[in-house]
Amino acid sequence: MISVVVPLRDEELTVALLYDELLAVLEPLGQPWEVVYVDDGSRDGSWAALTLLHADRDNVRVVRLRRNFGKATALQAGFAQAEGDVIVTMDADLQDDPAEIPRLLARLEEGYDLVSGWKTRRRDPLSRRLVSKIFNTVTGWLSGVPLHDMNCGLKAYRADVVRGLRLYGELHRFIPVLAHHRGFRVTELAVNHRAREHGRSRYGLERYLRGFLDLLTVSFLGRYRTRPLHLFGGLGLVLGALGSGVLLYLTVIKIGGASIGGRPLLILGVLLVVVGLQLFSLGLIAEMVTRQHEERTSVEERTQQHVEEVLL
Repeated sequence: MISVVVPLRDEELTVALLYDELLAVLEPLGQPWEVVYVDDGSRDGSWAALTLLHADRDNVRVVRLRRNFGKATALQAGFAQAEGDVIVTMDADLQDDPAEIPRLLARLEEGYDLVSGWKTRRRDPLSRRLVSKIFNTVTGWLSGVPLHDMNCGLKAYRADVVRGLRLYGELHRFIPVLAHHRGFRVTELAVNHRAREHGRSRYGLERYLRGFLDLLTVSFLGRYRTRPLHLFGGLGLVLGALGSGVLLYLTVIKIGGASIGGRPLLILGVLLVVVGLQLFSLGLIAEMVTRQHEERTSVEERTQQHVEEVLL
């Protein structure tokens, strides 16, 4: 079964149009499918349009959030309701082309767990394309997942990928990174991107700034969640070694008769040693907290998180 999850806000004009396009694309596949619309606090007639569509179609499910919580929360709500073995996400503004879904599904059949769309010819203003280019480059460098279009709304997942996700803030941008860190196979596929004909874009520079902070969170949790001492302890040792080198140098020239009391280098050396000790101590504390969490989780549960398939 294929579940299409569509988060939306104030998209009254496109709700029925998107369903008609999905119907034309998915029916020929001969597989059962459903659409899960998630109304993220719309203030226009989107809810009324969704209610009418739900009453007219058996494979339409609708989730209504109490207010606008953001795309991450909307996707989380949609994933919770989706019943498909394969889940496709797309935006409701009709810029994502439903005709690309069969190609995404075919790529999944090649052995991948997540296929992310790549808008090679993006139909957006130049300013937004430039900011997105920088954002994707930095994200790929920091996360180790070099996708060209991390934030494309058109993606296909095996259900196992989304079942354990906890999305909040701007983390919907980094689902491929979260999946990669959990051991799933991630790839991308060039897809068609259409010009916007209805509504308006709600993406601004402030969202990219918030997304960058969430990127740091994702990168840290993905690489050092179970070994925080490797990060904090490593930084602490480097700073401590630099500070010790500075103090050793000052000690040598002091023995030679030079005056070091008024040198800024003395303050720098002491500061490096103190900060290094603090970072190393922070790493030890984080390591103890992590160990307590791991001890509360059974061995079976920890193992099952990493097992893909068992043949008996």
